[in-house]
Amino acid sequence: MSYATGVNVMLAVQEKKTVAVDLYRPLRQYIAVTYGEQEAQAVEDDLDAVRQLRLDLEKPPNAAASPSLRRDNLLSYYRALAVIEPRFPISPDRDHVHTLTFTWFDAFKPAKKAAQTSIHLEKAAVLFNLGAVHSQIALSADRADAAGLKQACNAFQTAAGAFAYLRDNAAGRATTAGGATVDLSVECAGMLEKLMLAQAQECFFEKVIGDAKPPALCSKVARQVGLYYEEAYAVLNAPPLNQHFERTWISHVQLKAAQFYAEACYRYSLDLHEKEEIAEEICRLRIGISALADAKKSARGVAQPLLDAVNKLETNMNQNLETATKENDRVYLMRIPAASSLTALPAASLVKPTSMAEVLDASKESLFSRLVPDSSTKALSRYTDMVDDIIRTQAEKLQQGSEITRVKLKEMDLPDSILALEGNFSLPLDLKEDVEVVQISGGPSGLEPELQQLKDLRRVNQELLVQTEELLKKEADEDAQFRTQFGTRWTRTQSSVLTKNLQDRLNKFAANLKQAADSDARIERAMRDNFNLMAMLDHRPIESALPSLSRPIMSLDGNEDAIVGALKQSLRQLENLGAQRAGLEDILKEMKRKDDILPKLMASTGSQEDLFKKEISKYDQICEEIAQNIEAQEQLLLQIQAQNDDFSSVFNLEDYKVAREKSYKQISAAIAKYREIKDNINEGLKFYVTLQDAITNVKQQCSDFAMTRNIQCREMIEDVQRQIAGLNFPDGRAGYNHPSVGQSNLQRNASQQPDPQSAQPYPQPTYHHPPGEHPRPGYSHPYPPYATPPQVPFQAPTSQYPGYRGPYYNAPQQQPGSHPRPPYTIPSPYPPSHQGGYHRPQ
Repeated sequence: MSYATGVNVMLAVQEKKTVAVDLYRPLRQYIAVTYGEQEAQAVEDDLDAVRQLRLDLEKPPNAAASPSLRRDNLLSYYRALAVIEPRFPISPDRDHVHTLTFTWFDAFKPAKKAAQTSIHLEKAAVLFNLGAVHSQIALSADRADAAGLKQACNAFQTAAGAFAYLRDNAAGRATTAGGATVDLSVECAGMLEKLMLAQAQECFFEKVIGDAKPPALCSKVARQVGLYYEEAYAVLNAPPLNQHFERTWISHVQLKAAQFYAEACYRYSLDLHEKEEIAEEICRLRIGISALADAKKSARGVAQPLLDAVNKLETNMNQNLETATKENDRVYLMRIPAASSLTALPAASLVKPTSMAEVLDASKESLFSRLVPDSSTKALSRYTDMVDDIIRTQAEKLQQGSEITRVKLKEMDLPDSILALEGNFSLPLDLKEDVEVVQISGGPSGLEPELQQLKDLRRVNQELLVQTEELLKKEADEDAQFRTQFGTRWTRTQSSVLTKNLQDRLNKFAANLKQAADSDARIERAMRDNFNLMAMLDHRPIESALPSLSRPIMSLDGNEDAIVGALKQSLRQLENLGAQRAGLEDILKEMKRKDDILPKLMASTGSQEDLFKKEISKYDQICEEIAQNIEAQEQLLLQIQAQNDDFSSVFNLEDYKVAREKSYKQISAAIAKYREIKDNINEGLKFYVTLQDAITNVKQQCSDFAMTRNIQCREMIEDVQRQIAGLNFPDGRAGYNHPSVGQSNLQRNASQQPDPQSAQPYPQPTYHHPPGEHPRPGYSHPYPPYATPPQVPFQAPTSQYPGYRGPYYNAPQQQPGSHPRPPYTIPSPYPPSHQGGYHRPQ
């Protein structure tokens, strides 16, 4: 026991002494066996650090440089023990680390000691010494000045915190392990906590006295000092401490309790005297003097300064009692109340144990961080599941809140109706995208040039067809002229027989062109009929074609602006709540990202459930904020509903919605009609391009045919002239019946004709002749391939608008067998039409 003498005598606790122990070897051996030699080598530095901390602890107190250095060493070593405990089984009831035993001596009876293979004894002893060192720091402070007094007060409160932490977290475990000394018992730790609090409160009493505070306040502070001492005395005077501490300790605490009870009575009596409550003043002074007298009788071995302070107080109280008694007898003549009738003296506690949780927290220690037991990993996984459940539940609430807002606002047509009033409305997104596609492709105004291109292509095809027909007609006219001139001598096959297939194709091309012209006319008619409807698609922006929401023409009370303003304000509040939800969701994710309790889990020595409960509680605040946000949104949506009803009534919103929906339908119909006409024009362009290729090919065939017939014509003219002249030739040419152009060329090109089976789906020509007749002569040159688009009936798109009357190509169907199958086909360079209004040429 150490004394501090001065205005008031105080106590400090001596540190416990220990026996040296080697932590390095047994810990390293355990790591090598359990985790592997590689891990043992990796934590060599950590093992050295722990060994050095224990060596510093083993040095005698007088060898330490200062109490503050020993305090820092004790804190570091305790945190190291908190890291070691979950990783190394230093306990008698487990497969403990071999040859590791801790020995500590009792601080109040140094002859007694305890030795355990338990880390709990080591931790309890370190906590005890931490409280003792803080009490020594407090006792060494100079309380004569304000700074020293404050230092002493804080140090006593920290000492109380260390002893309280010992009582609540380590004393019971050390005692349960067996063989712990009394100074580490729960009772002793509790008594020392109260003693340190009493001395910290005593520092405050010295301060209020030095600052000349009112007597009533001084009485309250003194009374609390006495109460703390009384609590400490009650524990000291009961087993097991009453047989463990020296009598001087018990006497000191007992006398201190009486001193500050009397001090409270004395200061209270001063306040009563000022109020001229002399009777109660006399009673209070008598009670305090009696308490001092009783305590002095049993105060043996206490420090003389304490006795001097008590005697001085007693003298002052007796003087005041004598004065008050005389005044009452001469002036006031009040009846002195009985002591039992008085109320308890008021007390004011100005101190509390300093929390040690933060300074003793080992969660940030890096020692042995590589070593994580499997049990800790499983516990961490369980905690992570708990956190994930909270995050998922709260995130769903936030998302549901946002979805409710979206649906409710859509039902009320907000904020679109407000935007419409201000001229800032827009089409629905899908409809606006369709309009943009139409405008990018040229819009309705761009259909006229395309339609003109259609007309130009039709004219070009018509001219090509006429030119081709003139080629065949010219050749036929020449053949007919010579047939008339030479009569029966002109044995060549007639042109009409040879060109029948070509002429049939030209006739079909002509029919297709006529039908295509009809389709073009229908397109032009559709454009004229729907011009006004499609014209709205050329509006830029398209919103300018929509009806607007206008203010009422007449207003009875002129409160439109107030209605609109209130609704807009509520919508802004709703938007703020939405932004707050987004922020809360981000906070949730960030909390989860930073929530790593593994270090705390490894450093914790208590229940995992208690740790989980404490750590999960940090999500309580944000969960409450989310609940408040959702509730505020519900109330605000109800308010917006009522405000929107007023807005709808004043601005006749229902009629505007009807007009707007009608415009949406008109725009949709215009888009559909535009696409229909655009598709038909595209089909027409494809048709004419394909037909032009087909006519060009047939024209080339006709040209080749005409040239060949011309050559044959000259040869036959020469032969006929020789016959007429009666000339004979040695080679037998006289009277020679020259083969027809078709026969000679069929013979020359026999090897060039493809197999009909191998040319599918484009069959080669076959020539039919009646029985008994010679086969029809072929052309002198083989026909080049030629594509004839198949006849596919035009199917107009379904439309709600009048103007479409049947297929694009309405030619009568050919009866099977009425015409031979076209002998020449080529694949079309264009893909088949899906809904086209044109047929490919036959």
